[in-house]
Amino acid sequence: MKNILIVGGSKGIGNAILLQQLENNKIINISRTAPEITHDNLTHFSVDISKEELPELESLDSIVYCPGTINLKPITGLSLDDFRHDFEVNVIGAIKTIQKYLPLLKKGDKPAIVLFSTVAVKLGMPYHSSVAASKAAIEGLVKSLGAELAPTIRVNAIAPTITDTTLAANILRNDRMKENMVERHPMKGYLNSEEVASMAAFLLSEQSKSMSGQIIPMDYGIVSFKI
Repeated sequence: MKNILIVGGSKGIGNAILLQQLENNKIINISRTAPEITHDNLTHFSVDISKEELPELESLDSIVYCPGTINLKPITGLSLDDFRHDFEVNVIGAIKTIQKYLPLLKKGDKPAIVLFSTVAVKLGMPYHSSVAASKAAIEGLVKSLGAELAPTIRVNAIAPTITDTTLAANILRNDRMKENMVERHPMKGYLNSEEVASMAAFLLSEQSKSMSGQIIPMDYGIVSFKI
């Protein structure tokens, strides 16, 4: 049984990861709101990571940093504060978490870090400049930290396409928009949070022990194929 820290485990992909890992691991969740579930293996800390100090922990084997943003506007409609906010949530929060818990992680059992990027880093998409810029920074962080922390700690990221979560509710707000999103993807679908959680589970496990510094696309073909 490992000690896994999930930042942002109360909703969406983070919550799906929490639920998948909860029976077999000790989960520490850090988020502004508590998950709806209670469990003997779950410890929750209510923290706004951008403003408050992170809690002290006793031991740690893995970190999953899930917070993200979908701030889709034309470049002329984005303020510098929009860019700063997206960078704060996506990048600075991850760095803050890693710096805080790195000494514990180095003592962990086959430790791993899983971060999140987006398909919009590889696929130029209009109105994604703020989120794509911050997630591109995450990809650079994964490469650099993977090299710096090898062979002790593995560092990887998942780059999902649109995922059916509350964060994407505005994009998938009716049946027509959902159908359009299906048709945009060559493999005729889009992600649900459980699919992404299963990939995170793989990256945390011994099954991926050869992998570090990798950005794993989950794209339903939208980046890989032109059909």
